[in-house]
Amino acid sequence: MDFGQLKKETSTLADFEKNLQDELDQAKRSLSEVSLMLEQSQAELNKLTQRNAAITGHLQQIQQQFDSVPRSDIQMTYNAALDAQQRLLVMRGQLEKLQNEQTHLEKIIVYYERVQNYLISLNLGGKNKSGKPSQASNMFEMLIDVQESERQRLSRQMHDGPVQALSNFIFQTEIVSRYFDLDVNKAREELTVLRTSAMTTFQNVRDFILELRPMMLDDLGLLPTIRRYVDAFKDQSGLDVNLNIIGQEQRFDQYIEVMIFRAIQELVGNAARHNPDRTTKLKIKVQINIGDNLVRVEVSDNGKGFVTETLGAGGGLGLKLIRERVEMLGGSMEVESTRGQGCRVSFQIPFQPVSQQEPVSNY
Repeated sequence: MDFGQLKKETSTLADFEKNLQDELDQAKRSLSEVSLMLEQSQAELNKLTQRNAAITGHLQQIQQQFDSVPRSDIQMTYNAALDAQQRLLVMRGQLEKLQNEQTHLEKIIVYYERVQNYLISLNLGGKNKSGKPSQASNMFEMLIDVQESERQRLSRQMHDGPVQALSNFIFQTEIVSRYFDLDVNKAREELTVLRTSAMTTFQNVRDFILELRPMMLDDLGLLPTIRRYVDAFKDQSGLDVNLNIIGQEQRFDQYIEVMIFRAIQELVGNAARHNPDRTTKLKIKVQINIGDNLVRVEVSDNGKGFVTETLGAGGGLGLKLIRERVEMLGGSMEVESTRGQGCRVSFQIPFQPVSQQEPVSNY
C-alpha cells in the first residue's frame, strides 16, 4: 500500500479505511484467480510429466533397437522428447511463479487484516470523544511524514549520485568516441576511467536498493541481512559499528523481520547523522538477543546524546514511530540518553518460532 499516494487521495481516516478494504478485496480476488490458475497448471504439469516419461521410455526402446529403427522415426521421437522437456520446464517455472504469487497474496491479506483489526481496536474515527485527533490518526500522519521524508532523502541522493554519474557517462562516451579517431591510447585510458566510474555507480545503486528493500531479507532472513547492512554501513561511513548476536539464529514472521531491520537502520543512521562532528571517535553498538519467544534489540553510541524529554515535543519522529510499531506488536521500548554521554535505545518484541521451511514472500 502506497501511503504517499493515499495522502493525496484521502482526506480522512474513514477514506483510508475504505481504501484499505478495497485493497483487501482486490487481494482476495487476485488470490482466488491465482489459486484457480495454480490448480489448472498443476493438472497440466502432471499430464506433461506423464508424457515426458512415456517419450523417455520410447527413446530407451529405440536405443536398444537403434540399427533397425528408421532414421525418420528416431528424429521424430527425439524432437518430441525435446519438445516435452521444454514444455515441462516452462510449466514448472510457471507453477513456481504462481506458487510464489499465491504465498505473496496470502501474506498481503494477513497484513491488511491485521491493520484493519488494529484500527478497529483503537475505535478509529479521526477524533476521540474530546475532539482531539486519535492515537491512530497521529500514527497514520506519522507514517506518511516519515515515508515522504525518506523518499525525499533517497531522491536527493539518487540525483546527486547515480543520476549525475549517468550524465557524466554520456559525456565521457562522447569523448572516448572522438579519441578513437585521434589517439587510441588516450581512448583506452578514458575507457578505464569510465569503467571505474561505472563500478562506483553500480555499487551506489546497490546501496540504494539495500536501503529501500534488501532482497536478502526475504531470501535469507533478518540476521544475515543485518550483518550485510552493518558491513555496508561501515564501508560507506568509515564508522566503528559493532554487531553482536546472542542466542539461536532463526527466522521470524515477515512483519517482525521488516520492523526490526527498519528500526536498526533508523537507529544506526540517527547515530551517524546526529554526530557529524564526531565521526572519527563515534562508536555504535548493535546487539540482538534472541530468547525462546522474545527478541531484544539494543543500539547504543557514545555520541553527543540528547534530552529524552524533548521526544514528545515535535522531535524524534523516527523514535516515536519505532515505539508505536513496537507497541503494536506487543513489545516495549526504552530510550536512555544524556547530553554529552551518548544514547541507548532498546526494545523487545514477543514472537512465535517460524519453521525454517516456511516460504517467505515480499509485500
